[in-house]
Amino acid sequence: MKTILLAGVLTLGILSVNAQARRGHAHDDLDVAFGIKGGLNISNLHVENAGNSTADAKASFHVGGLAHIHITKSFAVQPEILYSGQGYKYELSNTTTKLNLHYLNLPVLAQFMVGKGFRIESGPQLGFMLAARQKTNNVSLDVKDNFKTVDFGWTFGLGYVTPSGFGVDARYNVGISSINDASSTAVNNRVFQAGVFYQFNNH
Repeated sequence: MKTILLAGVLTLGILSVNAQARRGHAHDDLDVAFGIKGGLNISNLHVENAGNSTADAKASFHVGGLAHIHITKSFAVQPEILYSGQGYKYELSNTTTKLNLHYLNLPVLAQFMVGKGFRIESGPQLGFMLAARQKTNNVSLDVKDNFKTVDFGWTFGLGYVTPSGFGVDARYNVGISSINDASSTAVNNRVFQAGVFYQFNNH
């Protein structure tokens, strides 16, 4: 419920900012398109020296808002604010363990326009952990104290946007900093994202 409320607040905030930007657009030369986006997450964790005992990927979702800022015709900067569900799943015999990590992520992407509507994008991402729960079968535990509050990563992706403002993208987010606060073993986020987005005042 908390994540749904957060997504709603983010969406309403972006819509409000977009409405104000549209009213003032005639008085400035800034080429900005605001938008909303969401989609599928396939996440896992990379554990240092884990050998063959790696966990399985876990499905979740991401949702939030964006600002597409054109610097030139072929280059733009796109900051975003996204809720992102991450973590992993591990199955052994009849026991299933899921680690559910909830983040507020702030990527800032450099985007290069290629052809008609295609984009190549890359840039840093700062993540703030909102919650962390480990569920084994029907038993759920709060494990946020085992993880660092801030995560730093890098994003690589491709996108396509239509003249109407609808678009699709695919990204891979690589965690650079270790999120493990319980020991010296490095643990890094790994997240593949496939999403859709809409830019309200697309240019």
